[in-house]
Amino acid sequence: MNNLTRRGFLAAGAAVLAAAHLPRAAYAEAAPLALTATRRTLDIGGRAATVFGLAGPGGQGLTLDPGQRFRVDLKNDLDVPTIIHWHGQIPPNAQDGVPDMPLPLIAPGETRSFDFAPLPGTFWMHSHVPLQEMQLLAAPLIMRAPEDLTADRQEVVLFLHDFSFKTPEEVLAEIGAGGGGSHGGHGDGMQAMGSGMMGMGAMQRMDHGSMGGMAIGGMAMDLNDYDWDAYLANDRTLADPEVVAVERGGRVRLRVINAAAATVFWIDTGAARARLIAVDGHPVQPVAGNRFGLAMGQRLDLDIDLPAEGGAWPILALREGARERTGLILATPGAAVRRVESLADTDTPAFDTDLAQESRLMAADPLTERPVDRSQILMLGGQMQPYVWTINGATWGEHRRVTAKSGERVVLSFHNMSMMGHPMHLHGHVFQVVGLNGRRVAGARRDTVYVPPMSMVDIALDAGEAARWMLHCHHMPHLASGMMTEIAVST
Repeated sequence: MNNLTRRGFLAAGAAVLAAAHLPRAAYAEAAPLALTATRRTLDIGGRAATVFGLAGPGGQGLTLDPGQRFRVDLKNDLDVPTIIHWHGQIPPNAQDGVPDMPLPLIAPGETRSFDFAPLPGTFWMHSHVPLQEMQLLAAPLIMRAPEDLTADRQEVVLFLHDFSFKTPEEVLAEIGAGGGGSHGGHGDGMQAMGSGMMGMGAMQRMDHGSMGGMAIGGMAMDLNDYDWDAYLANDRTLADPEVVAVERGGRVRLRVINAAAATVFWIDTGAARARLIAVDGHPVQPVAGNRFGLAMGQRLDLDIDLPAEGGAWPILALREGARERTGLILATPGAAVRRVESLADTDTPAFDTDLAQESRLMAADPLTERPVDRSQILMLGGQMQPYVWTINGATWGEHRRVTAKSGERVVLSFHNMSMMGHPMHLHGHVFQVVGLNGRRVAGARRDTVYVPPMSMVDIALDAGEAARWMLHCHHMPHLASGMMTEIAVST
Protein backbone atom coordinates (compact mmCIF):
# COMPACT_ATOMS: atom_id res chain seq x y z
CA MET A 1 0.00 0.00 0.00
CA ASN A 2 2.67 2.48 -1.09
CA ASN A 3 4.83 2.13 2.05
CA LEU A 4 8.20 3.84 1.63
CA THR A 5 11.17 4.05 3.95
CA ARG A 6 11.71 7.54 5.21
CA ARG A 7 15.19 7.94 3.73
CA GLY A 8 14.11 6.52 0.39
CA PHE A 9 11.15 8.85 0.31
CA LEU A 10 13.32 11.88 1.05
CA ALA A 11 15.99 10.84 -1.44
CA ALA A 12 13.46 10.93 -4.23
CA GLY A 13 11.85 14.07 -2.91
CA ALA A 14 14.21 16.68 -4.33
CA ALA A 15 13.84 15.44 -7.90
CA VAL A 16 10.08 15.17 -7.66
CA LEU A 17 9.77 18.57 -6.01
CA ALA A 18 11.65 20.08 -8.91
CA ALA A 19 9.27 18.34 -11.28
CA ALA A 20 6.36 19.81 -9.35
CA HIS A 21 7.40 23.26 -10.51
CA LEU A 22 7.40 22.32 -14.18
CA PRO A 23 4.72 23.97 -16.30
CA ARG A 24 1.50 22.01 -16.40
CA ALA A 25 2.05 21.53 -20.11
CA ALA A 26 4.94 19.23 -19.25
CA TYR A 27 2.53 16.94 -17.40
CA ALA A 28 -0.02 17.21 -20.18
CA GLU A 29 2.53 15.64 -22.53
CA ALA A 30 3.03 12.64 -20.25
CA ALA A 31 1.15 9.44 -20.96
CA PRO A 32 -2.01 8.94 -18.92
CA LEU A 33 -1.84 6.56 -15.99
CA ALA A 34 -3.45 3.19 -16.59
CA LEU A 35 -6.08 2.06 -14.09
CA THR A 36 -7.99 -1.20 -14.47
CA ALA A 37 -11.18 -2.41 -12.81
CA THR A 38 -10.50 -6.11 -12.47
CA ARG A 39 -10.93 -9.24 -10.41
CA ARG A 40 -8.37 -10.52 -7.92
CA THR A 41 -8.09 -13.27 -5.32
CA LEU A 42 -7.40 -12.71 -1.63
CA ASP A 43 -6.53 -15.16 1.13
CA ILE A 44 -8.94 -14.37 3.96
CA GLY A 45 -8.56 -16.63 6.96
CA GLY A 46 -7.06 -19.39 4.82
CA ARG A 47 -9.93 -19.26 2.37
CA ALA A 48 -9.70 -17.92 -1.18
CA ALA A 49 -11.98 -14.99 -1.96
CA THR A 50 -12.53 -13.54 -5.41
CA VAL A 51 -13.13 -9.80 -5.19
CA PHE A 52 -12.93 -6.74 -7.40
CA GLY A 53 -10.05 -4.26 -7.44
CA LEU A 54 -8.56 -1.17 -9.07
CA ALA A 55 -5.08 -1.94 -10.33
CA GLY A 56 -2.73 0.97 -11.00
CA PRO A 57 0.90 1.01 -12.14
CA GLY A 58 2.17 0.16 -8.65
CA GLY A 59 -0.60 -2.11 -7.39
CA GLN A 60 -3.98 -1.30 -5.92
CA GLY A 61 -4.73 2.43 -6.19
CA LEU A 62 -2.94 5.51 -7.47
CA THR A 63 -0.42 7.98 -6.04
CA LEU A 64 0.23 11.31 -7.79
CA ASP A 65 3.06 13.74 -7.15
CA PRO A 66 2.67 17.48 -6.50
CA GLY A 67 1.41 19.41 -9.53
CA GLN A 68 0.66 16.25 -11.49
CA ARG A 69 -2.70 16.30 -13.28
CA PHE A 70 -5.13 13.48 -12.81
CA ARG A 71 -4.78 12.01 -16.30
CA VAL A 72 -6.08 8.46 -16.13
CA ASP A 73 -7.30 5.91 -18.64
CA LEU A 74 -9.72 3.64 -16.80
CA LYS A 75 -10.34 0.25 -18.40
CA ASN A 76 -13.19 -1.98 -17.34
CA ASP A 77 -11.78 -5.51 -17.35
CA LEU A 78 -14.81 -6.87 -15.53
CA ASP A 79 -17.66 -8.78 -17.13
CA VAL A 80 -20.19 -6.27 -15.75
CA PRO A 81 -20.60 -2.53 -16.36
CA THR A 82 -19.09 -0.23 -13.73
CA ILE A 83 -18.25 3.38 -12.98
CA ILE A 84 -15.68 4.88 -10.59
CA HIS A 85 -16.17 7.91 -8.34
CA TRP A 86 -13.09 9.91 -7.26
CA HIS A 87 -14.22 10.40 -3.67
CA GLY A 88 -13.46 13.90 -2.35
CA GLN A 89 -12.04 15.23 -5.60
CA ILE A 90 -13.78 17.96 -7.61
CA PRO A 91 -13.58 16.95 -11.26
CA PRO A 92 -15.82 18.37 -13.97
CA ASN A 93 -19.29 16.98 -13.35
CA ALA A 94 -19.09 14.75 -16.43
CA GLN A 95 -16.09 12.96 -14.85
CA ASP A 96 -17.54 12.58 -11.34
CA GLY A 97 -18.38 8.90 -11.76
CA VAL A 98 -22.09 8.54 -11.01
CA PRO A 99 -24.28 6.34 -13.24
CA ASP A 100 -26.12 8.46 -15.82
CA MET A 101 -25.19 11.75 -14.11
CA PRO A 102 -24.48 12.44 -16.90
CA LEU A 103 -22.43 9.57 -18.37
CA PRO A 104 -23.55 5.92 -18.46
CA LEU A 105 -21.75 3.00 -16.86
CA ILE A 106 -18.51 1.86 -18.48
CA ALA A 107 -19.18 -1.28 -20.47
CA PRO A 108 -17.01 -4.41 -20.16
CA GLY A 109 -13.87 -3.90 -22.24
CA GLU A 110 -14.43 -0.14 -22.53
CA THR A 111 -11.80 2.46 -21.60
CA ARG A 112 -12.78 5.94 -20.43
CA SER A 113 -10.35 8.84 -20.01
CA PHE A 114 -10.23 11.40 -17.21
CA ASP A 115 -8.28 14.65 -16.98
CA PHE A 116 -8.54 17.27 -14.22
CA ALA A 117 -6.46 19.16 -11.66
CA PRO A 118 -6.69 17.21 -8.38
CA LEU A 119 -6.84 18.40 -4.78
CA PRO A 120 -3.85 17.35 -2.65
CA GLY A 121 -4.41 14.99 0.26
CA THR A 122 -5.71 11.55 1.19
CA PHE A 123 -8.59 10.43 -1.00
CA TRP A 124 -9.94 7.19 -2.45
CA MET A 125 -11.84 5.86 -5.42
CA HIS A 126 -14.66 3.36 -5.60
CA SER A 127 -17.48 2.08 -7.72
CA HIS A 128 -20.66 4.10 -7.41
CA VAL A 129 -22.65 0.89 -7.72
CA PRO A 130 -23.22 -0.07 -4.05
CA LEU A 131 -23.08 -3.82 -4.64
CA GLN A 132 -19.70 -3.47 -6.37
CA GLU A 133 -18.19 -1.40 -3.58
CA MET A 134 -19.26 -4.18 -1.21
CA GLN A 135 -17.17 -6.49 -3.44
CA LEU A 136 -14.08 -4.32 -2.74
CA LEU A 137 -14.10 -2.33 -5.99
CA ALA A 138 -12.22 0.48 -4.25
CA ALA A 139 -8.63 1.64 -3.72
CA PRO A 140 -6.52 4.49 -2.25
CA LEU A 141 -6.08 7.72 -4.20
CA ILE A 142 -3.17 9.69 -2.74
CA MET A 143 -2.35 13.18 -4.01
CA ARG A 144 0.93 14.37 -2.52
CA ALA A 145 1.49 17.99 -1.61
CA PRO A 146 4.90 19.70 -1.97
CA GLU A 147 5.40 19.64 1.81
CA ASP A 148 5.00 15.86 1.77
CA LEU A 149 8.25 15.60 -0.17
CA THR A 150 10.28 17.67 2.26
CA ALA A 151 8.83 16.39 5.54
CA ASP A 152 11.04 14.03 7.51
CA ARG A 153 8.51 11.21 7.70
CA GLN A 154 7.61 7.87 6.17
CA GLU A 155 4.26 7.44 4.44
CA VAL A 156 1.98 4.48 5.22
CA VAL A 157 -1.54 3.87 3.92
CA LEU A 158 -4.12 1.98 6.01
CA PHE A 159 -7.07 1.00 3.80
CA LEU A 160 -9.98 -0.49 5.73
CA HIS A 161 -12.84 -2.66 4.52
CA ASP A 162 -15.44 -5.11 5.76
CA PHE A 163 -15.95 -8.35 3.86
CA SER A 164 -18.45 -11.19 3.47
CA PHE A 165 -18.04 -14.45 1.59
CA LYS A 166 -21.70 -14.10 0.67
CA THR A 167 -22.77 -12.09 -2.34
CA PRO A 168 -23.83 -8.47 -1.77
CA GLU A 169 -27.35 -9.46 -2.78
CA GLU A 170 -27.41 -12.10 -0.02
CA VAL A 171 -26.01 -9.61 2.49
CA LEU A 172 -28.66 -7.01 1.69
CA ALA A 173 -31.41 -9.64 1.82
CA GLU A 174 -30.29 -10.71 5.30
CA ILE A 175 -30.12 -7.13 6.52
CA GLY A 176 -33.54 -6.36 5.09
CA ALA A 177 -34.98 -9.43 6.78
CA GLY A 178 -33.58 -8.29 10.13
CA GLY A 179 -31.04 -11.11 10.45
CA GLY A 180 -27.87 -9.26 9.52
CA GLY A 181 -26.18 -9.30 12.89
CA SER A 182 -25.81 -7.58 16.22
CA HIS A 183 -27.53 -4.22 16.31
CA GLY A 184 -26.73 -3.04 19.80
CA GLY A 185 -30.46 -3.01 20.46
CA HIS A 186 -33.04 -1.97 17.88
CA GLY A 187 -36.75 -1.87 17.38
CA ASP A 188 -39.48 0.36 18.73
CA GLY A 189 -37.28 3.37 19.36
CA MET A 190 -35.94 3.27 15.83
CA GLN A 191 -39.37 3.00 14.28
CA ALA A 192 -40.73 5.80 16.41
CA MET A 193 -37.98 8.16 15.31
CA GLY A 194 -37.71 7.04 11.70
CA SER A 195 -40.55 9.26 10.56
CA GLY A 196 -38.54 12.36 11.46
CA MET A 197 -41.49 13.85 13.34
CA MET A 198 -39.84 14.35 16.73
CA GLY A 199 -39.82 18.03 17.67
CA MET A 200 -36.44 19.77 17.60
CA GLY A 201 -36.96 21.05 21.12
CA ALA A 202 -37.27 17.48 22.36
CA MET A 203 -34.23 16.52 20.30
CA GLN A 204 -32.10 19.24 21.86
CA ARG A 205 -33.16 18.09 25.34
CA MET A 206 -31.73 14.63 24.73
CA ASP A 207 -28.92 13.89 27.18
CA HIS A 208 -25.95 13.68 24.81
CA GLY A 209 -23.57 13.29 27.71
CA SER A 210 -25.15 10.09 28.97
CA MET A 211 -25.22 8.08 25.75
CA GLY A 212 -22.56 5.64 26.88
CA GLY A 213 -21.77 3.06 24.25
CA MET A 214 -25.21 1.94 23.24
CA ALA A 215 -28.02 4.35 24.16
CA ILE A 216 -29.23 7.90 23.82
CA GLY A 217 -31.57 9.20 26.48
CA GLY A 218 -32.46 5.60 27.37
CA MET A 219 -33.16 4.64 23.74
CA ALA A 220 -31.07 1.95 22.09
CA MET A 221 -28.90 2.80 19.08
CA ASP A 222 -28.39 0.55 16.07
CA LEU A 223 -24.61 0.45 15.71
CA ASN A 224 -24.07 -2.46 13.35
CA ASP A 225 -26.65 -4.01 11.09
CA TYR A 226 -24.40 -6.76 9.74
CA ASP A 227 -21.74 -9.05 11.20
CA TRP A 228 -19.16 -9.37 8.43
CA ASP A 229 -16.97 -12.42 7.95
CA ALA A 230 -13.77 -10.37 8.09
CA TYR A 231 -12.46 -6.87 8.67
CA LEU A 232 -9.54 -6.02 6.40
CA ALA A 233 -6.57 -3.69 6.65
CA ASN A 234 -4.77 -3.46 3.31
CA ASP A 235 -6.61 -6.63 2.21
CA ARG A 236 -5.41 -8.61 5.27
CA THR A 237 -6.71 -9.66 8.68
CA LEU A 238 -4.86 -9.77 11.98
CA ALA A 239 -4.26 -13.48 11.39
CA ASP A 240 -1.65 -12.36 8.83
CA PRO A 241 -1.25 -8.58 9.16
CA GLU A 242 0.97 -6.34 7.08
CA VAL A 243 4.19 -5.56 8.95
CA VAL A 244 5.65 -2.22 7.86
CA ALA A 245 9.38 -1.69 8.39
CA VAL A 246 10.07 1.60 10.21
CA GLU A 247 13.08 3.35 11.72
CA ARG A 248 13.87 3.81 15.39
CA GLY A 249 12.72 7.25 16.45
CA GLY A 250 11.16 7.84 13.06
CA ARG A 251 7.99 9.70 12.16
CA VAL A 252 5.19 8.11 10.17
CA ARG A 253 2.39 9.81 8.28
CA LEU A 254 -0.43 7.31 8.45
CA ARG A 255 -3.12 7.88 5.84
CA VAL A 256 -6.24 6.03 7.05
CA ILE A 257 -9.14 5.43 4.65
CA ASN A 258 -12.41 3.85 5.78
CA ALA A 259 -13.65 2.09 2.65
CA ALA A 260 -15.96 -0.21 4.62
CA ALA A 261 -19.50 -0.74 3.41
CA ALA A 262 -21.12 -0.49 6.84
CA THR A 263 -18.51 -0.35 9.61
CA VAL A 264 -17.33 2.59 11.70
CA PHE A 265 -13.82 2.19 13.14
CA TRP A 266 -11.74 3.67 15.92
CA ILE A 267 -8.02 3.93 15.06
CA ASP A 268 -5.92 3.05 18.11
CA THR A 269 -2.17 3.75 17.93
CA GLY A 270 -1.50 2.28 21.37
CA ALA A 271 1.88 3.26 22.77
CA ALA A 272 2.80 5.25 19.66
CA ARG A 273 2.13 8.97 20.11
CA ALA A 274 -0.02 10.46 17.38
CA ARG A 275 -1.38 13.78 16.16
CA LEU A 276 -4.41 14.11 13.90
CA ILE A 277 -3.34 16.57 11.19
CA ALA A 278 -5.95 16.20 8.43
CA VAL A 279 -9.44 14.85 7.81
CA ASP A 280 -10.87 13.97 4.40
CA GLY A 281 -7.67 15.29 2.81
CA HIS A 282 -7.86 18.75 4.40
CA PRO A 283 -5.51 19.96 7.17
CA VAL A 284 -6.79 20.66 10.67
CA GLN A 285 -5.18 22.23 13.69
CA PRO A 286 -3.23 19.26 15.17
CA VAL A 287 -4.99 17.21 17.84
CA ALA A 288 -2.89 14.91 20.03
CA GLY A 289 -4.11 11.50 21.13
CA ASN A 290 -3.92 7.78 20.45
CA ARG A 291 -7.54 7.00 19.49
CA PHE A 292 -9.46 8.66 16.67
CA GLY A 293 -12.60 7.50 14.89
CA LEU A 294 -13.80 7.61 11.31
CA ALA A 295 -17.02 6.61 9.61
CA MET A 296 -17.47 5.11 6.17
CA GLY A 297 -16.04 7.31 3.43
CA GLN A 298 -13.95 9.43 5.82
CA ARG A 299 -10.16 9.69 6.04
CA LEU A 300 -7.69 10.59 8.78
CA ASP A 301 -4.05 11.63 8.47
CA LEU A 302 -2.01 10.90 11.60
CA ASP A 303 1.56 11.92 12.39
CA ILE A 304 3.01 9.17 14.58
CA ASP A 305 6.25 9.63 16.52
CA LEU A 306 8.02 6.35 17.20
CA PRO A 307 10.15 5.72 20.30
CA ALA A 308 13.92 5.90 19.96
CA GLU A 309 14.26 2.28 21.00
CA GLY A 310 13.35 -0.52 18.65
CA GLY A 311 10.08 -2.37 18.82
CA ALA A 312 6.78 -3.22 17.20
CA TRP A 313 3.64 -1.07 17.44
CA PRO A 314 0.25 -2.42 16.37
CA ILE A 315 -2.01 0.19 14.74
CA LEU A 316 -5.48 -1.19 15.25
CA ALA A 317 -8.86 -0.42 13.71
CA LEU A 318 -11.57 -1.28 16.24
CA ARG A 319 -15.14 -1.95 15.11
CA GLU A 320 -17.50 0.33 17.02
CA GLY A 321 -19.83 -1.35 19.48
CA ALA A 322 -18.14 -4.74 19.07
CA ARG A 323 -14.95 -6.72 19.75
CA GLU A 324 -13.70 -7.24 16.20
CA ARG A 325 -10.56 -5.45 15.08
CA THR A 326 -8.03 -5.36 12.28
CA GLY A 327 -4.89 -3.35 11.53
CA LEU A 328 -1.21 -3.41 10.68
CA ILE A 329 2.05 -3.40 12.65
CA LEU A 330 4.90 -0.90 12.51
CA ALA A 331 8.16 -2.65 13.39
CA THR A 332 11.86 -1.78 13.46
CA PRO A 333 14.26 -4.31 11.86
CA GLY A 334 14.74 -7.36 14.05
CA ALA A 335 11.93 -6.48 16.46
CA ALA A 336 9.79 -9.28 17.83
CA VAL A 337 6.29 -9.05 16.40
CA ARG A 338 3.70 -10.61 18.66
CA ARG A 339 0.39 -11.99 17.48
CA VAL A 340 -2.60 -9.67 17.94
CA GLU A 341 -5.95 -11.41 18.31
CA SER A 342 -8.77 -10.36 16.01
CA LEU A 343 -11.14 -10.07 18.98
CA ALA A 344 -10.58 -7.59 21.80
CA ASP A 345 -11.49 -8.44 25.39
CA THR A 346 -14.35 -5.94 25.49
CA ASP A 347 -16.65 -4.09 23.11
CA THR A 348 -15.42 -0.81 21.66
CA PRO A 349 -17.63 2.22 22.47
CA ALA A 350 -19.93 3.79 19.91
CA PHE A 351 -18.32 6.47 17.77
CA ASP A 352 -18.71 10.17 18.55
CA THR A 353 -22.30 9.99 19.79
CA ASP A 354 -21.83 13.36 21.50
CA LEU A 355 -19.79 14.83 18.60
CA ALA A 356 -16.86 15.28 20.99
CA GLN A 357 -14.26 14.39 18.35
CA GLU A 358 -15.85 16.56 15.68
CA SER A 359 -16.03 19.51 18.08
CA ARG A 360 -12.25 19.35 18.60
CA LEU A 361 -11.49 19.75 14.90
CA MET A 362 -10.68 23.18 13.49
CA ALA A 363 -9.84 23.80 9.84
CA ALA A 364 -6.35 25.03 9.08
CA ASP A 365 -7.76 26.62 5.91
CA PRO A 366 -11.36 27.64 6.74
CA LEU A 367 -13.87 29.08 4.32
CA THR A 368 -13.84 32.85 4.07
CA GLU A 369 -16.57 34.57 6.06
CA ARG A 370 -19.49 35.80 3.95
CA PRO A 371 -23.27 36.07 4.22
CA VAL A 372 -25.33 32.94 3.71
CA ASP A 373 -27.39 33.09 0.52
CA ARG A 374 -29.39 29.91 0.99
CA SER A 375 -30.05 27.38 3.74
CA GLN A 376 -31.99 24.14 3.93
CA ILE A 377 -32.78 21.47 6.52
CA LEU A 378 -32.30 17.83 5.55
CA MET A 379 -34.10 15.35 7.80
CA LEU A 380 -32.38 11.96 8.00
CA GLY A 381 -34.77 9.14 8.87
CA GLY A 382 -35.27 5.44 8.62
CA GLN A 383 -35.82 2.19 10.42
CA MET A 384 -34.66 -1.40 10.57
CA GLN A 385 -38.06 -3.00 9.86
CA PRO A 386 -38.98 -2.44 7.10
CA TYR A 387 -35.41 -1.56 6.12
CA VAL A 388 -35.86 1.88 4.56
CA TRP A 389 -33.69 4.99 4.95
CA THR A 390 -34.71 8.43 3.76
CA ILE A 391 -33.74 12.07 3.30
CA ASN A 392 -36.65 14.42 3.96
CA GLY A 393 -38.94 11.41 4.09
CA ALA A 394 -38.15 10.22 0.55
CA THR A 395 -35.90 7.69 -1.14
CA TRP A 396 -34.05 8.18 -4.42
CA GLY A 397 -36.45 8.49 -7.32
CA GLU A 398 -39.01 10.23 -5.14
CA HIS A 399 -36.47 12.66 -3.69
CA ARG A 400 -36.80 16.43 -3.63
CA ARG A 401 -33.73 18.20 -4.96
CA VAL A 402 -31.73 20.72 -3.00
CA THR A 403 -31.28 23.74 -5.25
CA ALA A 404 -28.62 26.44 -5.36
CA LYS A 405 -26.98 28.85 -7.77
CA SER A 406 -23.32 28.64 -8.66
CA GLY A 407 -21.27 30.82 -6.33
CA GLU A 408 -23.87 31.02 -3.56
CA ARG A 409 -22.91 30.39 0.05
CA VAL A 410 -25.14 27.53 1.13
CA VAL A 411 -25.74 26.07 4.60
CA LEU A 412 -27.19 22.58 4.88
CA SER A 413 -28.46 21.36 8.26
CA PHE A 414 -28.55 17.60 8.75
CA HIS A 415 -31.06 16.58 11.44
CA ASN A 416 -30.73 12.87 12.16
CA MET A 417 -34.02 11.62 13.57
CA SER A 418 -33.07 7.93 13.41
CA MET A 419 -31.17 5.69 15.83
CA MET A 420 -28.34 4.95 13.40
CA GLY A 421 -25.51 7.30 12.48
CA HIS A 422 -25.20 8.51 8.88
CA PRO A 423 -21.95 9.54 7.14
CA MET A 424 -23.24 12.11 4.65
CA HIS A 425 -21.12 12.60 1.52
CA LEU A 426 -21.47 15.46 -0.96
CA HIS A 427 -20.03 15.19 -4.45
CA GLY A 428 -18.22 17.99 -6.25
CA HIS A 429 -17.70 20.22 -3.21
CA VAL A 430 -15.63 20.73 -0.09
CA PHE A 431 -17.65 22.00 2.86
CA GLN A 432 -16.90 23.21 6.37
CA VAL A 433 -18.61 22.00 9.54
CA VAL A 434 -20.13 25.15 11.08
CA GLY A 435 -22.68 23.85 13.59
CA LEU A 436 -22.92 20.95 16.06
CA ASN A 437 -26.21 20.37 17.88
CA GLY A 438 -27.13 24.03 17.51
CA ARG A 439 -23.74 25.36 18.61
CA ARG A 440 -21.80 27.40 16.06
CA VAL A 441 -18.26 26.12 15.37
CA ALA A 442 -15.42 26.82 12.96
CA GLY A 443 -14.89 23.14 12.31
CA ALA A 444 -13.07 20.95 9.83
CA ARG A 445 -13.32 21.10 6.08
CA ARG A 446 -14.64 17.80 4.76
CA ASP A 447 -16.48 15.96 2.03
CA THR A 448 -18.08 13.38 4.37
CA VAL A 449 -19.53 14.27 7.77
CA TYR A 450 -20.83 11.82 10.37
CA VAL A 451 -24.21 12.69 11.86
CA PRO A 452 -24.81 10.61 15.03
CA PRO A 453 -28.26 9.41 16.07
CA MET A 454 -30.57 12.18 17.27
CA SER A 455 -28.05 14.90 16.40
CA MET A 456 -27.70 17.98 14.22
CA VAL A 457 -24.73 18.98 12.05
CA ASP A 458 -24.58 22.13 9.89
CA ILE A 459 -22.21 22.48 6.94
CA ALA A 460 -21.36 25.50 4.77
CA LEU A 461 -20.21 25.41 1.16
CA ASP A 462 -19.89 27.56 -1.91
CA ALA A 463 -21.99 26.09 -4.71
CA GLY A 464 -19.77 24.99 -7.59
CA GLU A 465 -20.27 23.97 -11.19
CA ALA A 466 -23.82 24.24 -12.48
CA ALA A 467 -24.78 20.56 -12.58
CA ARG A 468 -26.47 17.79 -10.60
CA TRP A 469 -24.33 16.61 -7.66
CA MET A 470 -25.08 13.58 -5.53
CA LEU A 471 -25.65 13.87 -1.75
CA HIS A 472 -26.04 10.58 0.10
CA CYS A 473 -25.33 8.42 3.11
CA HIS A 474 -22.11 6.42 2.69
CA HIS A 475 -23.46 3.42 4.58
CA MET A 476 -23.84 1.13 1.55
CA PRO A 477 -26.99 -0.73 2.65
CA HIS A 478 -28.58 2.65 3.41
CA LEU A 479 -27.51 3.95 -0.01
CA ALA A 480 -28.78 0.79 -1.69
CA SER A 481 -32.17 1.33 -0.03
CA GLY A 482 -32.37 4.83 -1.50
CA MET A 483 -30.85 7.20 1.07
CA MET A 484 -29.66 9.80 -1.39
CA THR A 485 -30.70 13.04 -2.98
CA GLU A 486 -28.98 15.64 -5.15
CA ILE A 487 -27.98 19.28 -5.18
CA ALA A 488 -29.03 20.84 -8.46
CA VAL A 489 -26.76 23.84 -9.03
CA SER A 490 -27.84 26.34 -11.67
CA THR A 491 -26.16 29.40 -13.16
